[in-house]
Amino acid sequence: MSDPAVPAPTTAASSSPESAPAEPSGLPAALGAYVIWGLLPLYLIWVSSVPPFEFVGWRILWTLPICALIISVRRQWGEIRTALSDGKVMRVLLASAALIAVNWFVYVWAIQTGHVYAASLGYYINPLLNVLLGTLLLGERLSRLQWLAVALAATGVAVLAGGALTTLWISLTLALSFGTYGLLRKQVTVGALPGLTIESALLLVPAACVAGWYAASPAGSSFDDSLGLSLLIVLGGLFTAVPLWLFAIAAKRMAYSTLGFIQFLAPTIVFILGLTVFQEDLKPAQAICFALIWAALALFMWDLWSKSRATPSAN
Repeated sequence: MSDPAVPAPTTAASSSPESAPAEPSGLPAALGAYVIWGLLPLYLIWVSSVPPFEFVGWRILWTLPICALIISVRRQWGEIRTALSDGKVMRVLLASAALIAVNWFVYVWAIQTGHVYAASLGYYINPLLNVLLGTLLLGERLSRLQWLAVALAATGVAVLAGGALTTLWISLTLALSFGTYGLLRKQVTVGALPGLTIESALLLVPAACVAGWYAASPAGSSFDDSLGLSLLIVLGGLFTAVPLWLFAIAAKRMAYSTLGFIQFLAPTIVFILGLTVFQEDLKPAQAICFALIWAALALFMWDLWSKSRATPSAN
């Protein structure tokens, strides 16, 4: 698909008043998705009284109906039926569902326990990990500058391992779970939202069991605590489905390298929230690691930008 930002060659037919309007930009949708993801820790403050394990259960339970509603609006049930009839696709989605559940739990737990920087760092590492996984498992090739970026990121992680070992597992679990999740989803031709709908359906029974277990406990279910908290829990499904919907729209309308650059908006917002709202102390090892990761990302994005600038002139 051509980049919508680049106008098509003008012809007599295309210059007529009846010509089709240009496809809208995907930038607003991309910004919307990553701003929502970046501000998610603020929402998690409101539901901090809900145990992380229970909250993830409710998040899955409320994501499914919201996804189903959006799927109905977008008329994508045919894509879901196709996926359900393919055994290989379903096996991959079962594995990806387990990974995204782990990712959600660790992220919610990290924010609720004050490890905001560790959560932010995980999603800074993730794009570079995706590059490494693509090289090792998909046969993709890196340039020298990109390998240097990966080396800088690895150095940052090593520094973190030496000075902030207790939180390193959070960053690596988030990066590895989401990186592997993306790698698996790359293997199947299922859209982002239909895939999430099926994953939520596959996790429905375990999620219901978790919610039921908390309801049967002496403390009772958080969903019955108050009307306000119940509504906030329902919003968890909305904050899961809507940004992914926006991401799917953006991915169709803009260059993937550009979308990858905007991806860093979310962990940057989380990092700023850690400094300001959560007022978490920034350890020296974390500061050095962030500096190296930012340098690696800058180098990597510079390489992508340089290549994109050079491509038109080569034609």
